Amino acid sequence: MHTARFTLDPAFKIGHVNPRVFGSFVEHLGRCVYTGIFEPDHPTADEDGIRQDVLALVRELGVTAIRYPGGNFVSGYKWEDSVGPVEDRPRRLDLAWRSTETNRFGLSEYIGFLRKVGPQAEPMMALNLGTRGVAEALELQEYANHPSGTALADLRAAHGDKDPFGIGLWCLGNEMDGPWQTGHKTATEYGRLAAETARAMRQIDPNVELVACGSSSQSMPTFAEWEATVLAETYELVDYISLHAYYQPENGDIDSFLASAVDMESFIENVVATADHIGAKLKSKKKINLSFDEWNVWYVSDWHEIENSDARDWAEAPRLLEDNYSVTDAVVFGSLLIALLRHADRVTVACLAQLVNVIAPIMTEPGGPAWRQTTFFPFAQASRYGRGEVLDVRVDSPTYTTEKYGETDLLHATAVRAEDGSVTVFAVNRSRTEALPLEVALGALNLTSVVEHSALADADPDARNTLAEPERVAPHAVEGTALTDGTLTAVLEPLSWNVIRLA
Repeated sequence: MHTARFTLDPAFKIGHVNPRVFGSFVEHLGRCVYTGIFEPDHPTADEDGIRQDVLALVRELGVTAIRYPGGNFVSGYKWEDSVGPVEDRPRRLDLAWRSTETNRFGLSEYIGFLRKVGPQAEPMMALNLGTRGVAEALELQEYANHPSGTALADLRAAHGDKDPFGIGLWCLGNEMDGPWQTGHKTATEYGRLAAETARAMRQIDPNVELVACGSSSQSMPTFAEWEATVLAETYELVDYISLHAYYQPENGDIDSFLASAVDMESFIENVVATADHIGAKLKSKKKINLSFDEWNVWYVSDWHEIENSDARDWAEAPRLLEDNYSVTDAVVFGSLLIALLRHADRVTVACLAQLVNVIAPIMTEPGGPAWRQTTFFPFAQASRYGRGEVLDVRVDSPTYTTEKYGETDLLHATAVRAEDGSVTVFAVNRSRTEALPLEVALGALNLTSVVEHSALADADPDARNTLAEPERVAPHAVEGTALTDGTLTAVLEPLSWNVIRLA
């Protein structure tokens, strides 16, 4: 195997990592909330019904902004149902997931959960622009954020929350380009509604940060045209355009699956180009940043089999989308994280979908334990060590042939320099069979030692953590990695996610 190489220089940077890139997503879907985050009868539950075993794992994961309450769920959401005395909250049909929503966990409980996670956990509230509109958005904003002296602010206080929730980041709907969305709209219809909602919300608070809906995937037939139309209406009123993307192997093509980040990086770059084109047309000096607020590995074809069956019957918190992730999935997942970091100059918000049980890094059993999926580890390591300036990484790598993406680099990598001058290299070896030698020239960085090289890899690429074997897969130390005369040398195991820390 030929050696993969790249050079790091502190003068060549992509941008600073916004902590919001390590966000996540909690939707009222399946068991994400009920028996995931919230299970009052669980042995570890606190006085508010929050599972303490899950809370500890969420803190360890290192998530920041947490998007809520959807997702497709939000397009039928009545925020008023989720506040006030729990015994008075109505049960509702959720059209998005054909489930029954009890509203036992609502807006106040969400804010309370964030506060328990810690000060790094920021609310990111989605608004219903599917079946509702400007008036309801303003009412929610007033209830959540106005200090006192109005009907809705005082109602919040009467419900037990004297202090405002301080929600500063809002999503103007969810996947409104999708025909599956309750209240689906054309780009023109949505763009006008988003603009009017944004304009009104800024009358209450000029400093709110707003995310307009972009395309649900790059494969949507309206992709790029949707972004252009929506931004033509909203450009000076919003701060972000959203992107959503999920990846899975198709027809057993693992080699293309391992290169999924090729598509993600293309998606990001195409949305940036579209946004900047509209900015140029409008002669605006403003730059629209990207909120990649849904991303993950998701075996969506398995979901479609359930979706098109009679299995869903308006149950409460049914087991839906509980994908169990393998080592292969975790390596792809790590590569997607690398793609986000490589575009830190424009991707300033990102949300792993979702946080618990539903295509999630954390799994639980009702009344039983919680455990880490394989994907937990790359996210936790990236959140912990991926803070600082992303350095420009341009690899010289051996390639392999993929059906979907043609010739693709076996090495996918990025590097982040912290404030103290230390550097962390994140690297994936996409080869399923061969180790990949790596050399990194570090001349101008004044680094002298390898602090750690850990890898997530396994002789069985299908190995996974389960209820029966919750610790089957975990990162392990790699020996032999060295830094000599300004050059890092390492060997990346086949099919591996690697974290190399240098000081």
